[in-house]
Amino acid sequence: MLAGPRLRQVALVAADCAGTARRLQETFNWPDPFHDQGISRFGLTNVVFAAGDTFVEVVSPVQPGTTAGRYLQRRGGDSGYMAIFQLPDLAAARRRVAEAGIRVVWQADYADIAGTHLHPKDMPGAIVSLDWAEPPESWRWAGPEWTGQAPQHSSGGLSGLTIEVDDPAAAAATWAGVLGLTVTDDAGTPIVLLKHAGQDLRFAPAAPGRADGITEVRLSTETEMPPVEIAGVRFVPAARTRGGESA
Repeated sequence: MLAGPRLRQVALVAADCAGTARRLQETFNWPDPFHDQGISRFGLTNVVFAAGDTFVEVVSPVQPGTTAGRYLQRRGGDSGYMAIFQLPDLAAARRRVAEAGIRVVWQADYADIAGTHLHPKDMPGAIVSLDWAEPPESWRWAGPEWTGQAPQHSSGGLSGLTIEVDDPAAAAATWAGVLGLTVTDDAGTPIVLLKHAGQDLRFAPAAPGRADGITEVRLSTETEMPPVEIAGVRFVPAARTRGGESA
């Protein structure tokens, strides 16, 4: 059972989807990705990699005037783009969103999965999506193999993000409020802990002249690996201990 919010998927936006996908797969030895044909209605192409039972997506604009294309321009290049959270009670999260006056830009409700994309001007740092899946281990957005089930997969996966914003404390408070969590402080860095999932969200000041964005993805991996930058995002792998936590 899902006991609290979990970071289930992160998306990168890149000018070269195929090239970025190739680098990710070569670096992390992930299985072949799923390509969602339905995302073309948003003027995008994509791939979705399984990292354990979490997911890393790459999206690229293939038409002018897309949100992803504008994001590439604002960031001045490839960047972290989207954070998708799985929640046990999506109705409660949607009430929190409405009470906070945060706008919803897209919503879908199916028998096995539901999603709610929030307006990036109201959620500084990324496009945030609040999702629900049944059964909880499934994830239709990752394709048929994950629809209604979870296939055989490796261990590890997403363990945290760093989000750069103009006002880290305010952004952390907004994200925490939407997720139904609280903000803690680590030597002046606001952090939102997803305790049940063993994940964290760290909020840092944006570089001068650079728009808000996800700048670091932390991964729990089976073996130790050096950090690597791909598509403008620093990937920080950390080997898992026998107890399942990152070393």
